Amino acid sequence: MAKIEELVRQLRRNPEDVSFLDLLKVCRHYFGEPRQSKSSHVVFKMPWQGDPRINIQNKNGKAKSYQVKQVLRAIERLSDKDVTEE
Repeated sequence: MAKIEELVRQLRRNPEDVSFLDLLKVCRHYFGEPRQSKSSHVVFKMPWQGDPRINIQNKNGKAKSYQVKQVLRAIERLSDKDVTEE
């Protein structure tokens, strides 16, 4: 768990310079296995209505910064949901 938390801190510090594989590890930890991963896009299903997915892409080994920011927002939303459900 400490490794994932450190990766999340790194994502927050510098979303422009994130390894795709690191982002994929974080997504799998928080969101489970992707519903799609056979193309250049890896798609994770989210448990809320609206736009219930996170889509990440590998661009020369790096993650796209706007997708890193979307993942961080989704993690925050999941954390907020966990707090309100207790």
